[in-house]
Amino acid sequence: MSKIPVYLMPGLAASTSIFERIKLPEADFEIYLLEWEIPLDNETLLDYAKRIAAKIKHPNPVLIGVSFGGILVQEMARFIQVKKVIIISSVKSNLEFPRRFKLAKTTKAYKLIPMSLLMNLENLAKFSFGETINKRLELYEKFLSVRDIRYLQWSVEQVILWDRTVVDKNVIHIHGDADDVFPIKYIKDCIVVKGGTHIMILNKYKWLNENLPEIILGTK
Repeated sequence: MSKIPVYLMPGLAASTSIFERIKLPEADFEIYLLEWEIPLDNETLLDYAKRIAAKIKHPNPVLIGVSFGGILVQEMARFIQVKKVIIISSVKSNLEFPRRFKLAKTTKAYKLIPMSLLMNLENLAKFSFGETINKRLELYEKFLSVRDIRYLQWSVEQVILWDRTVVDKNVIHIHGDADDVFPIKYIKDCIVVKGGTHIMILNKYKWLNENLPEIILGTK
């Protein structure tokens, strides 16, 4: 039996190193890592998704995306046939956004965020990983490698303005009950990870390694 190709997309500004603890049985799965690229001028999220989807070289892959990466893989699935889309610490539509995201859209407050602030590692870590980060900034320096102002500006805008309102029922959603970026009270129909924060890809990797194979194969 040929191995199932599994493509992993990190969260906003994050590098593929966030997946270093994710291990799937090598007899059944082959892992491929997708990376953020700097957006082109005036590139829409859909155009960007199409561009990243073109990098996928296998038929019927599994796409797994974390946070903003979860939003992106859902859009990528418009352009290629996929076996499964799995999102972690993310949202299935803008209806699952917390109030502050909706307010930022209505007031256009996101345009007022000085992107130079996000170039500060601690601010970027809080923005991307949530308020639960600790002071181990050398660790976050490794995980948050995409610190290009144009990329950050584009990413923040694409998240806030994401226009999907109809949930794709085939998307599998894994979410922590202690996520402070996308609080669980706004999330519907997900596999709940007890004690999982917005960075559970890093600290709940044992749960993910144990459960992802069955989730991918549809036996869980």
